[in-house]
Amino acid sequence: MDQAPATVKRQCVGVDCENEAGTLQCPKCLELGKESFFCSQDCFKRSWATHKAMHKTNASGHYNPFPSFSFTGPLRPVYPLSPKRAVPAHIKRPDYSEDGNPKSERKFIGRNNIKVLDKKEQEGMRKACRIGREVLDIVAREIRPGVTTDYLDEITHNASIERDSYPSPLNYVHFPKSVCTSVNEVICHGIPDQRVLLDGDILNIDVTVYHGGFHGDLNETYYVGPKASADRDVVRLVETTRECLDQAIQLVKPGMLFRDPGGVIEKHAKSRGCAVVKTYCGHGINQLFHTAPNVPHYAKNKAVGIAKPGMCFTIEPMITLGTYKDKTWPDDWTSVTQDGSRTAQFEHTLLVTETGVEVLTARLADSPGGPIPISDVKGEDPPGMDDPRPIATL
Repeated sequence: MDQAPATVKRQCVGVDCENEAGTLQCPKCLELGKESFFCSQDCFKRSWATHKAMHKTNASGHYNPFPSFSFTGPLRPVYPLSPKRAVPAHIKRPDYSEDGNPKSERKFIGRNNIKVLDKKEQEGMRKACRIGREVLDIVAREIRPGVTTDYLDEITHNASIERDSYPSPLNYVHFPKSVCTSVNEVICHGIPDQRVLLDGDILNIDVTVYHGGFHGDLNETYYVGPKASADRDVVRLVETTRECLDQAIQLVKPGMLFRDPGGVIEKHAKSRGCAVVKTYCGHGINQLFHTAPNVPHYAKNKAVGIAKPGMCFTIEPMITLGTYKDKTWPDDWTSVTQDGSRTAQFEHTLLVTETGVEVLTARLADSPGGPIPISDVKGEDPPGMDDPRPIATL
């Protein structure tokens, strides 16, 4: 999971209003248990004719909580969200589990202050990451047309608890769920809801578990149904993103500059007619969910720091078929492409060793998903695109 925005601001839900919302809420929405904040009484009155439509629910009880928001693509949130899932008292929790405030991260200040893990801490990271891989694979096996992302959240939550682990996203800066589920044009931080997955969707599942005092973080993008894996543009996007991560990992060793992976990632993405999201980056991870270093995914970045044995961090490129620019939904989490184009992401947690790198969240022999050769899928490629034959992967 990528780092949360430094400052979370609530946007006014008024029609064509780009102002920051105040504390004014629609009284009818409050009665219905829905959330809708406006910047002013005048904005509320002006938007009433459109806004009141959200008070009507269909037979299923589902609704779009942001009916006046200018969505960039066809995806819509499907509320209500299910209640917050309970965590048994015996599970060890991170410091933000109750109030949503990752206090330890706020105390650990300084871009150059990169922790080097001792042998015991490295073993703690290995165990957390192994559990994270187990949980992701369990969830991925349930991906199919007809299931909701909320169901996948339930699977993630239960699988984490069964392994004596806390699902790290839950209440991190008030994130409401136990996993991030990002569909189609969602770059990252998608909130699991009642939307049903469709044949032709692509879905990123971003799992992080907190076990034994350490976080293990990974994600993959999956094809939903045969239509997705038969769409050449979709396969080009997903497989290019997978290869971007694999190529970046090949750089990791003592002495690597944290600004270097971005150049490799952007070069490969552009060679396939894709763009690299710049807003979000890889991050240090250990006892803290997000910490130094930052690892940008684009070229000519100004990241500081040099990799040393014992350092642990993620690389998690987000690649798009269209613009690299992003927009955030009014839920203050869901990040989407500004042009509604599809996007994919892959992530591993990495440990720098004396001679190279250990991929702590590496796929297992029976992990679901996996690469599809672009050349096996019928269709036309963008002019000037490099040879799409598969490259060596980790």
